[in-house]
Amino acid sequence: MAVEAVLWDFGGVFTSSPFEAFNRFETARGVPRDLIRTVNATNPLENAWARFERGEIDRAGFDLKFLEESTALGHAIRGAEVLPLLAGQVRPRMVEALKICKRRFKVGCITNNMAQGQGPSMAADADGASRSAAIMALFDKVVESSKAGVRKPDPRIYRMACEALEVSPAACVYLDDLGINCKPAATLGMRAIKVVTEAQALDELAEATGLVFPEMAPA
Repeated sequence: MAVEAVLWDFGGVFTSSPFEAFNRFETARGVPRDLIRTVNATNPLENAWARFERGEIDRAGFDLKFLEESTALGHAIRGAEVLPLLAGQVRPRMVEALKICKRRFKVGCITNNMAQGQGPSMAADADGASRSAAIMALFDKVVESSKAGVRKPDPRIYRMACEALEVSPAACVYLDDLGINCKPAATLGMRAIKVVTEAQALDELAEATGLVFPEMAPA
C-alpha cells in the first residue's frame, strides 16, 4: 500500500535521547549505568513511569513512587531528579525532514508524555517550550499518552493516531527511538523505523517514502 502518513515519536527523535542525560546523571551520582532505564523497565505496565505517562498519578506521586522503586533496586533516586533530564536538544535536520514529509503526506505525533513541564514535549523552560511548540504545530494530529490515558507500546494509541488522521496502519511509516514501541506499529502493518542515529533514520525514511532529505549545513 502506498504511504499516506508518517507518524513520529518526539523525544529521542526530534530531540537528543534522554538516555544520554540519564547516563550523565548516573555517572555524576556514582550509581550503576542504566539504573534509571532499569527502574523504568521493571514492572513496565504499572510502575511510576507508566502510571505518570497515562495520567494516573501527578508529579508528586511520581516523585515518591520512583523513589520507592529505585530504592528497591539499591539506589535511592527521587522522580523529581529524573524529570529535568527529559528535555533534549532539538535536531534541526529531523525537523526539516518533517516539513518535507508534510508537503506530501499527513503527519502525526504519538508521544508518551507526562503532565509536567511546558507543553506536550515536557520542555523544561519557556525557551524550550517555544522551540518544541513550533515543531508540534507542524503535525496534523498529536496523540499524547497523558491525555489519551493509553501509552506506547499499547496498540490502541497507534490506532487512535490512525483514526485521527483517517488512514490505515498499512499506509503509515512510524519512527521511534525505542524498539519496544516499533514492534506494535509493525504488527499493525506500519513500516517501523527505529531511530538509532539521525542519519540512519533519515536514510530509511527516504527509502520508505521516496523523498529526499538534503544535508544541512552545521549550525
